[in-house]
Amino acid sequence: MPDYGHPLRFGTFITPVNAPPARAVELAVISEELGFDLVTFQDHPYQPRFHDTWTLLTWVAAQTQRIHLSGNVLNGALRPPAVLARSAASLDLLSGGRFELGLGAGGFWDAIAAMGGPAWTPGQGVDALGEAIEIIRGVWDAAERRPLRVAGQRWHVDGAKRGPEPAHEIPIWLGALKPRMLRLIGRAADGWLPSLPYLQPGDLQRGNATIDEAALQAGRDPREIVRLLNVGPQTTADELVRLALDDGVSTFIFMGDDPETLRHLAGEIVPAVREGVAAGRAAAGTTTPTARIRTSAARAKRLPGIDYDGLPESLAPRAIEPGDIGYARYTSGYLRGGAPGLVLRPETTDEVTDAVRFAARHRELPLGIFSAGHGLSGRSLNRGGLVIDLGAFNAIEVLDAASGRVRIGPGARWLDVARALAPHGLALTSGDYGGVGVGGLATAGGVGWFAREHGLTIDHVLSVDVVLASGELVHASAEHEPELFWAMRGAGANFGIAVSFEFEAPRVGRLGFAQLAFDASDTAGFLTRWGAAIEASDRRVTGSVILGPARGAARYAQAMIAVDSDDPDTIVELLQPIAEIAPLVDQSVALATYDQIMGAFVDESAPQQAQGEPHSHSGLIRHLTPEFAATTAALLDAGASYFFQLRAVGGAVADVPADATAYGWRDANFSVAAFGTRSSGLDEWWRRLEPHFEGMYLSFETDTGPDALARAFPPAHLARLRELKLRYDPSGLFRDNFFIEASADLPRSSAA
Repeated sequence: MPDYGHPLRFGTFITPVNAPPARAVELAVISEELGFDLVTFQDHPYQPRFHDTWTLLTWVAAQTQRIHLSGNVLNGALRPPAVLARSAASLDLLSGGRFELGLGAGGFWDAIAAMGGPAWTPGQGVDALGEAIEIIRGVWDAAERRPLRVAGQRWHVDGAKRGPEPAHEIPIWLGALKPRMLRLIGRAADGWLPSLPYLQPGDLQRGNATIDEAALQAGRDPREIVRLLNVGPQTTADELVRLALDDGVSTFIFMGDDPETLRHLAGEIVPAVREGVAAGRAAAGTTTPTARIRTSAARAKRLPGIDYDGLPESLAPRAIEPGDIGYARYTSGYLRGGAPGLVLRPETTDEVTDAVRFAARHRELPLGIFSAGHGLSGRSLNRGGLVIDLGAFNAIEVLDAASGRVRIGPGARWLDVARALAPHGLALTSGDYGGVGVGGLATAGGVGWFAREHGLTIDHVLSVDVVLASGELVHASAEHEPELFWAMRGAGANFGIAVSFEFEAPRVGRLGFAQLAFDASDTAGFLTRWGAAIEASDRRVTGSVILGPARGAARYAQAMIAVDSDDPDTIVELLQPIAEIAPLVDQSVALATYDQIMGAFVDESAPQQAQGEPHSHSGLIRHLTPEFAATTAALLDAGASYFFQLRAVGGAVADVPADATAYGWRDANFSVAAFGTRSSGLDEWWRRLEPHFEGMYLSFETDTGPDALARAFPPAHLARLRELKLRYDPSGLFRDNFFIEASADLPRSSAA
């Protein structure tokens, strides 16, 4: 039989004795220290001398950091598959993707029946195992939204909820010897796990042939199936090399419970086998693939026009395709669905460069840059294109607490940033929702709870490291690449991928946070009074107000206001003028830390599940005039918007010169955002509001055409950005988030 080309792995097979209780755990820890890839335990629940294997696996996962774990093999007859699927996914999530599922049909049927299990025949056990595999995979398929139904004769589920999704693609390995089980492996499993002492000469060759034939009949590539083997510690290196090259075994699991034997195997046998197999493969002209071999079912979900097999070696192991575990994460944003053709997940700056260059080879496809999570417009996802996920770039480092200098990766969430900075008495204004990712907000603007006191998020950026469309890494600051630094603060999505930011964070202690509910039935009057009160308030006050459809004859407004003071009397004094603008129907004022406010509305356990297309518009306005207020009231009365929000800017935002950053609308005191639908009439009503705006904040706008772009930047800013686009991204690789078309013909002038 040929070498199937899988990477070599080595593991240990430890007897799960419960006397002394810690013995098996100690051997597992030693296995990790010696560099083994895998530690496994047999599973005989009817054996009182043994630990329960599942409990042991969980305990070992908590005591180790790197090594993978598996039953060898778990008793399928005594472990209901739907429960086992959730247990496996949970352990995989808790261990960081280190669990593998070795599974058997069960063999000691009298002992199984004595434990209350089924008294199946061996053939019935095989049938049950096939049904179990279908159920397990169905539970793990969190991307499928239909309830799981499997009408098996031995195992069945009827409308079970799917999930959780494991942290990685958990392989299902079957312990098997007989032809019927081998054919099941070929049809449905990911690995064959026999034991060498039980094999007769020729059994490996015959078993491989049976598995391969069944795989081909099922439309699978036999290389999808890993060949594992339990071997005695006395097996020589030469014999293991032969088993790898001639019989396709790529994972060897050594049986034995002696630490000195394990040290000998790790120090002498394993290196010799690696060397021998490498030499044999080199002589045969074969190489070990760096990417996992995907199943035929997964490969069938690939989209045309993407060079999946041409991925750089640096990106291939972590890439996510439509048929992979983990893909569901990229099918839903906060308000928008997605279905990308390929997700690249770089972990280093060099890998970001590789991802950018791969994207450049697919210039015709949409390209989304995904930093962390929440995003109203949802442009980090797409349908049929590429997504570069920067989630691995989530480090938060306080460089100098005294000056507030911090370094933050784009993949961090602002809630995590707030929590990391709070012990140092620091905070960065950063939107009003902690689930937002750093990368998108810190390149667009950042209107947060301290906007009037400390300005926008971009006003605190000291420098940013950017991977350009060429793949070049550039450090941009006021001293180095100042033009790029200017563009990245407000239009960064057009110019490259930010991989690191340095900020100067202000000192912030506890503050007051008020939630006030107003009777806003006199909507126009309420808006004008709200605007006047906010503009007249102390800069320590920053707030937003949300209005929606009327409830009967009444309309209510929900206001949230941050007051940067820890003195209750001062907080009340600063809030009082705002509280008097309309009748209060509810109120709550509390002292809180900034990280508590940022986390107040984040459900960290709930995945994003949106599937639609958000429809929103944005505007920046200097004053809430009676004319604007009257039109807004009519818009709301017409049911055009179910969510209409006004956020306070002004104050410190206006202290920054308009031409200092690509974000140029510094005179505005309010940022306005409205959500509706295509059929609600929002577009028509918004056109009536547009004459009142001087610009708009692009993060809350779902239109992306030339008209929207013209509202996003002052004319001179846009001309400058088009010139810079020609310099830094002439091919327009970064074009799926308010595309600024490169131009060398537009006149340069000072920013408006």
